[in-house]
Amino acid sequence: MMKSCLIVDDSKVIRMVAKKILQELNFRTEEAQDGQIASEICRKFMPNAVLLDWNMPIMNGLEFLQKLRALLGGDKPVVVFCTTENDIEAYPAGHRGRGSRLPCVP
Repeated sequence: MMKSCLIVDDSKVIRMVAKKILQELNFRTEEAQDGQIASEICRKFMPNAVLLDWNMPIMNGLEFLQKLRALLGGDKPVVVFCTTENDIEAYPAGHRGRGSRLPCVP
């Protein structure tokens, strides 16, 4: 069975690059430009992984993560934050080590 990844980023370019890389790794991908759209997608389809931007309009990455974890099955996806934010202290301690990762990108 093919693994799935939801790419959540307000940058169309980042989504396009991530999609290309993930599809080359045999992931089925879905895209959302903000956390609100991502939340709607997850109500219908729960991915195996989420590539998640930290700073987005409408609903940011942390707000989305909280909504995701509250959904039925929302504790399953591995969440990888991709952000230019380099202050690890800004990432809430309660979410560290819960299947979430925080790589910083230039």
